[in-house]
Amino acid sequence: MAEVIRMPKLSDTMTDGVVASWNKKVGDTIKRGEILAEIETDKATMEFESFFNGTLLYIGIEKGDGAPVDAIIAIIGAAGDDVAAILAAEELKVPAKKEEVIAEKKVEKKPEVQIQKKSKPIIVQSDESGDGRLKASPLAKRMAGEKGIDIYAIQGSGGAGRVVKRDVDAWHPSRIPPVMQHEVQFDVTVNAAGEYTDEPISQMRKVIAKRLSESKFNAPHFYLTMKIDMGNAFLLREKINSQGGSKISFNDLVVRAAAQSLKENPKVNAAWYGDRIRINHNINIGVAVAVEDGLLVPVVRNADKKSFAEIAGEVKVFAQKAKDKKLQPSDWEGNTFTISNLGMFGVESFTAIINSPDACILAVGGIADVPVVKEGKIVPGKVMKVTLSCDHRVVDGALGAAFLQSLKKILEHSEV
Repeated sequence: MAEVIRMPKLSDTMTDGVVASWNKKVGDTIKRGEILAEIETDKATMEFESFFNGTLLYIGIEKGDGAPVDAIIAIIGAAGDDVAAILAAEELKVPAKKEEVIAEKKVEKKPEVQIQKKSKPIIVQSDESGDGRLKASPLAKRMAGEKGIDIYAIQGSGGAGRVVKRDVDAWHPSRIPPVMQHEVQFDVTVNAAGEYTDEPISQMRKVIAKRLSESKFNAPHFYLTMKIDMGNAFLLREKINSQGGSKISFNDLVVRAAAQSLKENPKVNAAWYGDRIRINHNINIGVAVAVEDGLLVPVVRNADKKSFAEIAGEVKVFAQKAKDKKLQPSDWEGNTFTISNLGMFGVESFTAIINSPDACILAVGGIADVPVVKEGKIVPGKVMKVTLSCDHRVVDGALGAAFLQSLKKILEHSEV
């Protein structure tokens, strides 16, 4: 019996996936446990193994293309199985609302479509049957309209060549069928503002946009900024690094100091859950790491119980895994507080959007050499600005300020 392989849900935030590579090709024999493909999620590229034995009969999503979770990406079965019949049967299994029942609907015949580019029309031959009937399900038509896709440019895979939902999901300009008279280039075009380039949105960027929009508009943010004298912390770092072993960064100092401050202010180590506030007993600090496509937040678990060397070692490993897209769900799940540090980029101060469901995120700026007043005298100092973004549903101003005071005291007196 043939088995339909669908796009797996490989993380809690994954809604779409991209096939980074296929390790097998159509016609290959597949054994249970073999790596079938590599799937790129919003956070990592992960190996996807086969759970079945058989022959790879069909690949529905080519390398580099994306599809939503549960979309058909492959079929494994016995040599000679009717792939077209399997796909048609799967299409019939999709539940439809009354207004979306698959039907062929009379449409006005359009022998040709004009696509305007750089003021020069490109004629595209429409893919209709001779009787003027567009073979497409109502759901596919609606989806194409919402995505701004010319449905006449989509090659149908349903019965009798009908365009169905999966065809719209999988459509890309590079897949324009050969019946079109000219290849259409969408990379660079011209409008009133001049030339521009449209870049596709990565899975990671889609999730970042979704999650941060939800956080910013659902959680009432307020911000508290404080200056911290990092003179003693600077000397402590030099002392530790001169002893050999793992080198620690200022960010490692901040991570451990924040963990100690959370122990003193446990109600900051919390989250909003609609009908309740959860006070977390474990202090798991997410450390924002910039990568090419966006931002990942691996988690240092039980940071309050770890040494500088342990924190530094974990953060280095996470940073490399993030850049290589090798983070696993266990690496990024379970944060209770987050730190975002842009000091190494020369940023003096900034505000960060809360990493839900955390109640707070700490934005860390660079360390500046500035004059400071000590015992009534102006002396050289090293000052760092930090800004705490708080979810006002969980943390009030006085509580947020108490956390920053603890953090300041710990860093300034090197009690980390």
